Amino acid sequence: MARSINESGSSWVFPDGPLEEIASRCDVITAASLVGSCKFYHDSATQSVALPASQPFGMPCVLHTHQTEVPPAHNPFYRVHKFKQEGAQKDKQHDAKDRKGTLCQLTPLDRISSDAVIPDGGTGMWAGANGDWIALLGFPWNWELVNVYTGRRIPLPPISEFKSTPDKLVFESNDQHLQLLKIAICRVPTAASNYTSFSVLAIFNAAIAVLHCASSRWTVLDNQFLAYGYSDAIIHKGIVFAVTQTGEVYAWNQLSWGPLLISTAPIPPELDEQGRYNLGSWWLARSPDGSRLFLVHTWGVTDGRDYTGLVRILPAAATSEGRHGRTIRGYGKGLLGCEVYSMDTSQLMPPRPWRRIISLGSYSLFLGVNYPIIIPVEDGAEHDRPNMARSNSVYTSHHAVGLAYPPSPEICRFSLNSEDCTVGFQTNIRWTWRQVPLWLIPSFANARQWNLPSRHRLCRGGGDGHLEALTGDNINLIAAHLDVTYTVRLAACSRELYDMISKDEGKMHHWDEPCLLMPPPAYWFDEHWDVARTSRLHDTVYDLVPLDHPRRSVALPFMHDRKWLGANGDWIAAADHHEWCLVNVYTERHIPLPSLPDSKIDHSSFSYQPAYSFNWGPAIDLLKIVICQVPTKGGRYADYKLIALFDKTIFYLEGGGDWRMLEALTPAPDYPNYCDAIELRGHVFAVDETDGSTYFWDTANENLMLPFVIPPPVVDDQQYAWFLAPSADGKRLMIILTVNKIGIANAEVPPDIPYAANGLQLRQYPPVATYVFELDPLSTARAGDFLWRQVNSLSDHSLFLGLNYPIIANLKKRESKAPDGTLVPFMRKNCVYTAYQNIRYNQYPKILRCNLQPDEGETVGVISLPKDGWDSVRQAAMWFKPALNIARSVLPLKKQ
Repeated sequence: MARSINESGSSWVFPDGPLEEIASRCDVITAASLVGSCKFYHDSATQSVALPASQPFGMPCVLHTHQTEVPPAHNPFYRVHKFKQEGAQKDKQHDAKDRKGTLCQLTPLDRISSDAVIPDGGTGMWAGANGDWIALLGFPWNWELVNVYTGRRIPLPPISEFKSTPDKLVFESNDQHLQLLKIAICRVPTAASNYTSFSVLAIFNAAIAVLHCASSRWTVLDNQFLAYGYSDAIIHKGIVFAVTQTGEVYAWNQLSWGPLLISTAPIPPELDEQGRYNLGSWWLARSPDGSRLFLVHTWGVTDGRDYTGLVRILPAAATSEGRHGRTIRGYGKGLLGCEVYSMDTSQLMPPRPWRRIISLGSYSLFLGVNYPIIIPVEDGAEHDRPNMARSNSVYTSHHAVGLAYPPSPEICRFSLNSEDCTVGFQTNIRWTWRQVPLWLIPSFANARQWNLPSRHRLCRGGGDGHLEALTGDNINLIAAHLDVTYTVRLAACSRELYDMISKDEGKMHHWDEPCLLMPPPAYWFDEHWDVARTSRLHDTVYDLVPLDHPRRSVALPFMHDRKWLGANGDWIAAADHHEWCLVNVYTERHIPLPSLPDSKIDHSSFSYQPAYSFNWGPAIDLLKIVICQVPTKGGRYADYKLIALFDKTIFYLEGGGDWRMLEALTPAPDYPNYCDAIELRGHVFAVDETDGSTYFWDTANENLMLPFVIPPPVVDDQQYAWFLAPSADGKRLMIILTVNKIGIANAEVPPDIPYAANGLQLRQYPPVATYVFELDPLSTARAGDFLWRQVNSLSDHSLFLGLNYPIIANLKKRESKAPDGTLVPFMRKNCVYTAYQNIRYNQYPKILRCNLQPDEGETVGVISLPKDGWDSVRQAAMWFKPALNIARSVLPLKKQ
C-alpha cells in the first residue's frame, strides 16, 4: 500500500499505510465499517497482511457487556449523532437520533479482549445474532434487527396472539405465561431483497413463532403434544425444528403438516442412569454442508435453577491458568460432557434414527443465543500451550436471554477428542453484565452489500475514492476511536478531512484547550498491570484529559523507556538512560541533544541512573527541561532554545551550540534552590524557591556574566510555590506564588467528588493565597529599580503552570465562576492552574485551580489523582494543548 495519500510526501502522516494505521487504532466494528466505506479500502483490506494481525477479523469472539459503565459522553455513536442539526430530514425507519451505540467488549479465544462499539436501541436487550445482524428487544414490542456495521434497523411486528407484560421477556397467551428464550435469525436480510425478506424464530418456553417478512405477520406454531418447555429451534431445509428441555425434537412444515414428534432424547445409558441429562442443555444446528440436522447435548454446566429431586453436579475445576487477561479452568472427565448426533431429515415419516458423531474433523460448533456457527478452526500452539480455539470442539455460551444466574462455567469448550478435558472461562470478573454474551465473527465479507446505493448506511462513498469518499459522519465516528495524535494525522491527509475534523460537530475533540497529559489509571491501581498493558496498543498510550470533557488517549511510541522532562506546543523533552532529546508529538521527529559539558558535570558517579542525575560538587538533580523556543521547519529544526533546570544550577542551550552553565557564584553551601525558569526577550530568568528572588542572565553575552538579582514581590514567613511565566503579549515577566501547603485543620481530608465528565476525582479545600505580579525586567534593570506590580485580574485568560512551558489560554467563552457555586465546570477564566512543578515532585498528587478574584468563602478546586501506587508512576502529569495546526503545515496547496 502507499505510504500516504498525501501528495506532499510527508511520510509521517501514515508511514505504514492509511488503512492499517487507522484500522489498527479503531475498535474492530468501526474498522470493518471503514473497510466497507469504499472500494479502495475494501480492495486494500483483502490484500493486507498487517490488518488481520491488528484486528480479530474472521476469529470467533464472545461479544459481551463492557466491565465498566461508560457515560453517554464516551459513546462515539452517541457523540456523533447527538449534535446533528435539528430539523434535518430523517427517515422514520432509520432515524439518526436513534443511532446510539453501546461500548462492549469483544473477547477472541486466543487474544486479549478489546473494545467494540455496536449500534444499540438504548435499553434494548440482545436476543440473537447471525452474521452481521443482531436481534434487539425493547419494550413494548419494540423488536428489531440491527446491522452491527452499518446501523441499519429493521423493525419486527408484534405477535398479535401474545400480550405484553411489564417484563419485556414475559408474555401472556390464553392465561399462560410465556418466557422468551431467544430470537433465532435463521436467514439474514440482504440488499438483494431490499432487506425485506428474512426468516426469524421467536423461541419461548412453551411456544414457537416464525416470521419471514417485516410486512407480514408472525405465525405461531401450535404443539398439543408439548410436555416440557422448548430449549432451541432452527429452520432446516424449509422445515422448523425445535428441541425441548428433555431432548424431544418436533418438526413443522408450515405449508402442510405439523407438529411431528420425530424423536425422543438419544441419551446414552450411563447418563440416563445418573439423570445428568436433566442438568444439561439441548441445541440444534446444521452440518457444515447444510445437508444434515445436528442435535447437541451438553451436561454438567450448572446455573441457579432449582433441581428438586435430582442430584445436582457442581463442576470443580481441576486446573486453572491465566491467559489473555482471563482465567481458563480445566474440568476433569465425567464432570462436564457433550454429545453430538446427526440425522438425515430428507425422510421424516417415519424419521430416520440419530447417529452419534464422534468427530467434527476440522470444524467446531459455536452455540448460544446466537444462531449456530460451524466453521473450520485451525489448531495451534502458543508458548507450548494449546490454543483455546481448537477444531473438533463444541463451544457454548448462555442458552437463553434473561437468566437469573450465569452458567458456570459461562463459556465452555467441549472437545470431542476423548483425551481432552473440558475448559471454560467467565466473560466478566464480577456479575455486572446486562446483555447476554453472543458469539460473533468480526468480518467485512459483506462490505460490498453495505455500499449498494442507499443513503441510510453508515459508510458511504463507493467507487474508487480514498479517504475523501467518507462522509462527515464516517470521519467523526472513526476519529472518535483514534487517539489524538492519529486524528491529527488523519486531518493531515487532505484539506477536506482537515475541514471535517476541525469543525468537530460531534464535540469529540477540544482543540486548543489545555488538557492534562498523564499516565492512564492502570499505571496506578490496576491489579493486573500486565493485562492492562497488553490490552492497549502498546505501553506508551497515555490519557489526555480535558477538564470538563471525556478523556482521550494519545499514542506516544517514542516514550518507550523514556521519561518526559518538559513540553511546549507540539514538542516534548524526554530522556532515557543514554540521552536527552526533543520529539514532536505528532510527527515523531527526533532531535538528539548534546551532553552536558564534562568539565562542569561529573557523569560517572551516576552512570547507573537515567540521564537526569549528576554530580557537580554537590549532587544535583534535574527538575525539568524548559523548552523556551520550539524548533521550526523554517529554522531547519535547529532554532530551539532550552533551559536545563537543576535544583542548584542552570544550563542554557541554543540549537546548534553547546550547553552553557549559568552561574550565580553563591558561596557553598548557600547554593540557590531553583524551582522554575523561563527565557524572555533574550534573557534567562530563574526563581529561587527559598525566598522568591529571581536571577536573570543576558544570553547574548558569550561569557554569561553574573546575573542580576530581582528581589521577591512578597517578603513574609509563608512558604510559597513560585512559578515564572511571560505575559500574554510576551513583553513582561510574571511571577506567580501560591501557598505551598494546602489542607484542612486537624489534617482532615475532604471526600472525593467523582466528575462524570472525565472520570477525575475533585475535592474542595479552603481558600489559599494566590498572587500574580509582573514587571518589565529590561526597563527596570536599566533603571536599577525592580518594582513588581500586582496583577489582580487575568481578564479572559487563565494560566496553566507546571512541568510544561507556561500556557496562557484565552477562555473568553468560559465563565469565571460557577453559577451555582459548585466546583464544575472546572475550566474557567481568570484562574491559575498549577500541576507538578518538576519531575521529582513527590508530594501527594494534587492539581489546583485558584481564582484570582474569589468570592467570599469560595473554595479551591483540586483534582486528586490516585494516591495508591503513585510512587511507581514514572511520569508527572503536565498541561498539554492539542492542536491541528501541524496538520495544516503539510497539506498540499490545492484540494486533492
